[in-house]
Amino acid sequence: METLWFMIVAVMVVAYVVLDGFDLGAGVICLFVARTGAERRMVLRAIGPVWDGNEVWLLAAGGTLYFAFPQLYASSFSGFYLPLTMVLWLLMLRGIGIEFRAHMENPVWIGFFDAIFFASSALLAIFLGAALGNVIRGVPLGPDGFFFEPLWTDFRVGGHPGILDWYTVMAGVIALVTVTSHGALYIVTKTEGELNLRARRVALLMWPIQVLLTIVGLIATNWMKPEVMDNYREHPIGAVIPLLVLGSLGAMLWGTLKGKEKPAFVASALYIVSMLVGAAFALYPVVLPASTDPSYSLTIYNSAAGHHGLVVGLTWWCIAFVVALGYFVFIFRMFRGKVRLEGGGY
Repeated sequence: METLWFMIVAVMVVAYVVLDGFDLGAGVICLFVARTGAERRMVLRAIGPVWDGNEVWLLAAGGTLYFAFPQLYASSFSGFYLPLTMVLWLLMLRGIGIEFRAHMENPVWIGFFDAIFFASSALLAIFLGAALGNVIRGVPLGPDGFFFEPLWTDFRVGGHPGILDWYTVMAGVIALVTVTSHGALYIVTKTEGELNLRARRVALLMWPIQVLLTIVGLIATNWMKPEVMDNYREHPIGAVIPLLVLGSLGAMLWGTLKGKEKPAFVASALYIVSMLVGAAFALYPVVLPASTDPSYSLTIYNSAAGHHGLVVGLTWWCIAFVVALGYFVFIFRMFRGKVRLEGGGY
């Protein structure tokens, strides 16, 4: 049951990053690819009906984590209190930037909320990437299972690091580039004309940077923490994951160059899935490594809820997941195709 719930939490996190990733990417590129008020409205209309629903997956992942691994939830949410507070503020500011813009006519306020939308989207991508970097690198867990990290120390990886160091900053940059490319490819699928061409150029510009950062990130992770490769050595099936990463990168470039809009976007989603699954595969069964003493690390066994609770919760989770999946399929089918400026709302 512990392994099953580990996979369930991973599925929830992956769903959030894939779905809200293109929303964040749309915010990052909005000020650059959309040069007129009408084009910025097009970008907002492209994500308008789905952006807030996509963010629900983050809440669902947090709730699932709280239910299945309460010790991990308690430890990580207390240790990462400051960055989590920042993330909450950024989520609120992003919602304000999207919603308030639609009710303003003054160009100064419209520009202000566009800037809020851009800045909060970019910073969210960086912070969430840095959070994943912290999980891979490890945190200074004590024997009681709790820890405290300052925002930064000397930017070096060690037994008592800060939330931000060279590795977690690199992870944040990788996340920013990834969601920028993902968002650009989504805007390509939803728009036409000059906006479509500019978004396509952004995706092509991001591709070599994404490839380079993927390689650098793998080398840096292996150098900083060689034990992350242990599961790949012990379980040959793990070799499929880097092949999927490489294949998805190739498909992204092919689809973008050939004008295959949806295949390119699906390939970008597959890249994100492969990268996150690769990280989960490398960490298993550890869910929060300790940078101080490996014996203090939280695993799926010493942080999980009771067996009976996990069994009962699985039933309710399956029901809720089917309902949520059906809702999202319905919404995206209703919203398929290119967006237009005719009509109300966004």
